[in-house]
Amino acid sequence: MERHGFIHDMLDVKVLILYVLSRVLYPVDAQKIYELCLQDECLSYFDVLQALPQMVSSGHLEQTGEQYVITEKGRETAAITEDSIAYPVLQRAGKAVERFNREVRRDNFIRTEMISQPNGDYLVAMHLDDELGTLMTLELTAPTSSQARKLTQAFHERSDELYRLVLDLLTETSAENEKTKQ
Repeated sequence: MERHGFIHDMLDVKVLILYVLSRVLYPVDAQKIYELCLQDECLSYFDVLQALPQMVSSGHLEQTGEQYVITEKGRETAAITEDSIAYPVLQRAGKAVERFNREVRRDNFIRTEMISQPNGDYLVAMHLDDELGTLMTLELTAPTSSQARKLTQAFHERSDELYRLVLDLLTETSAENEKTKQ
């Protein structure tokens, strides 16, 4: 039976894994490697699971717990071999890695914690950071743990929108106050 797609053998799988891991900015587990490499119907999860220990043994990858990172040897090999990857697979994998890096980077800037209060309420502390430090800290009280969890989830999903809204409201009020003073 003829195989369709661009991934045909274990070497293709390994080259694609090297390409992806050379662009990922964070350690990733086998499942995430599979998701980022899944740009061709011929790739299976079992191919990835078979390739990873071989690549660790060869010194192309390093494993810490369940996480994998590329080594310098792997980066050099990726640079040499990436042109053997079919262009459509290369493009899709590159976009998947960019999305992943953006999402992880964004998640690293958002921190939340739920603190149980003596009266039974929950204090939800939410922090939005950037590379230089804290942009915004917001503390809200929720009467139940389920409402507190909803607040933390909503903050994770919409923290940047909330920050822009608060900033717009405060600067708009500030600008209106300046106009009335004149």
